[in-house]
Amino acid sequence: MSTSSGGKTRVKTAKGRKVGSTRWLERQLNDPYVKKAKAEGYRSRAAYKLIELNDRFGFLKGAKRVVDLGIAPGGWTQVVRRTCPKAHIVGIDLLPVDPIDDVIIAQMDFMDDAAPAWLTDALGGPADIVLSDMAANTVGHPQTDHLRTMGLVEAGMYFACEILRPGGVFVAKVLAGGADNDLVAELKRNFTNVKHAKPPASRKDSSEWYVIASGFKGRAAPDTEDGAADNSKDDDSELT
Repeated sequence: MSTSSGGKTRVKTAKGRKVGSTRWLERQLNDPYVKKAKAEGYRSRAAYKLIELNDRFGFLKGAKRVVDLGIAPGGWTQVVRRTCPKAHIVGIDLLPVDPIDDVIIAQMDFMDDAAPAWLTDALGGPADIVLSDMAANTVGHPQTDHLRTMGLVEAGMYFACEILRPGGVFVAKVLAGGADNDLVAELKRNFTNVKHAKPPASRKDSSEWYVIASGFKGRAAPDTEDGAADNSKDDDSELT
């Protein structure tokens, strides 16, 4: 049961509901992005994170083949579909996902040995963009949670380097202010531009950031002395 006071919805603690659950529900009911998502037909507020990132970096323009890693519940793919109506989109997630018109979706662990081959076959050609909103299930130990999620990011990056066309883009969720130094160095070795951003739709108390790696150099990208191309850029500024 909920009440409204001063324009803010408050949730009464129901019998059997934990305080944390009540606070989460209250935050959801008062979140403008949640309300906007419902009004505009998006499956999740996360859709606006991709919209805001694309508004700044413009990576979706002209995309013909897109891979969505961690597609559930489908908000990012909805954004891609609305932005690029003719794009061929393939998604994968551990969780079930309701069908989306003209999108190929598999309920499968991306870390399964068979996943990369399935995605490659389903896409039918080099990708323009690989999107990853994947995050590991948390165990409550910050260091372990961070390592597990960054392991997914790293796996997504290596997959992107196998399937992207030259000039392609890799966008991924990272944690704790950005990607680890080793991962950034590997991204810079394979992409001409590597930037970090925290879109406004990402809650301020969340540790998530996003890395946007554009200008894929193609497989067998040459090394430079410091492991990064001379024209690589790293921008840790927050979106405004």
